[in-house]
Amino acid sequence: MPTPVIMPKLEMSQETAVLIEWLVEEGQPVEKGEPIFEVETDKITVEVESPAGGTIAGLDAQPGDVVPVTTVIAHILAEGESLPLAQPKTQHATRNTPISHEKAPAPAAYSVTPVAQRLADDLGLDISTVVGTGPGGRVTKRDVLKAKGGEGDGETRRAGRLRATPAARRLAREQSLEIGGVAGTGPRGRVQERDVADVVERRLGDEATGWQGDIISTDLPDVRPSVAPLAGMRRAIAQRMTQSWQATPHVTFTVEVDMTAALALRAELNHHCEREGLPKISVTALLVKVCAWALKRHPYVNASLVGEEIHLHPDANIGVAVALETGLIVPVVKRADRLGLAEIAGRVAEISSRARENRLTPEDVSGGTFTISNLGMYRIDHFTAIVNPPQSAILAVGRTVKRQVVVETKTGDELVIRPMMNLTLSADHRVLDGAQAALFLNDLVETFEQPGLMFL
Repeated sequence: MPTPVIMPKLEMSQETAVLIEWLVEEGQPVEKGEPIFEVETDKITVEVESPAGGTIAGLDAQPGDVVPVTTVIAHILAEGESLPLAQPKTQHATRNTPISHEKAPAPAAYSVTPVAQRLADDLGLDISTVVGTGPGGRVTKRDVLKAKGGEGDGETRRAGRLRATPAARRLAREQSLEIGGVAGTGPRGRVQERDVADVVERRLGDEATGWQGDIISTDLPDVRPSVAPLAGMRRAIAQRMTQSWQATPHVTFTVEVDMTAALALRAELNHHCEREGLPKISVTALLVKVCAWALKRHPYVNASLVGEEIHLHPDANIGVAVALETGLIVPVVKRADRLGLAEIAGRVAEISSRARENRLTPEDVSGGTFTISNLGMYRIDHFTAIVNPPQSAILAVGRTVKRQVVVETKTGDELVIRPMMNLTLSADHRVLDGAQAALFLNDLVETFEQPGLMFL
């Protein structure tokens, strides 16, 4: 009996997912556990593995389709098995159209795969002239490539295996740019939105400069307006932040930290890490470590309001906000209070890298009890962040910058230059009072200024 391939439910509240890309083609042999397609939820993009070994057939969704979870979108055929021809194809919505649950009439037979049809359209090929070699004579991508000029034709091969993110494809269309000519820097050569933007910037720069002998063209490039849909991750962020801002009574507290001792400790540890081949300690890793220590001393900062109950979490699972092309995602360092600084540094580097490469799993972004948003690398001195429900607090971190400060010495007050950093805690006032938040921030300040306190 054919094994169905379903659109997975990756999150508790998930109802649909967007099919990003098929990683295999119609009629291709696959092994159990082999990645066969990519999907995008409101939070992450993941590769979905084959549930069985055999031949994949009956691809019933196209890239960009919004598919309800648990919908069958393909089958894995064992030797001698065939597709259930009576099964109707589902009319899926696209990213920019409402989801439709109506069923399209069942075709008389499977004749052409969606991937093959799209490729034929891109190549300007009449699909009716292509001889199908897939199950039941169905036309596959390989058949289209062969009909266009042979699998050895470089241009045809590139068109058939082009890997690009939806954001990259959209920007290329908006700028009338042939995406096949863009070099991809993502995983497996995938074209990212940043790759397309770089090409556009270079092209606009050339047009704006426009050397003609000794004359420079002053004509400005034609910039066309565009509209981006509020969808996917951007839509999820909009909904959650609106909900938080409207339902959560925010209260904010700001302190200034002298980072002299912390930066000296970091430099000393990084010298050791370099010698031992360990990951370097980032400021964010230091933040995670210090916050994890302080959260254990202040459980209401590490809490969640659920209905009429305040849940105090036994572990400090600290989310680290990571900026992406399409929005913001918060992978979590689980049980940070039980990890050493080197382990935290490695974990922060790993999840940040995988976040930017769209390789996070649902486990990576779930279970957070507290969040850190560090914008210091963007030269931001101070900002306030919105609490990520159901968490009770979030810490906003500015850059470390040298300032004149007054310090007390044995001989009196002295004006010195010190590296200073601003920390701003946004808290849910239903869970946290001002005194509790202030004590938590005081512990952060004292620990950064005297890191040895963490060993008490």
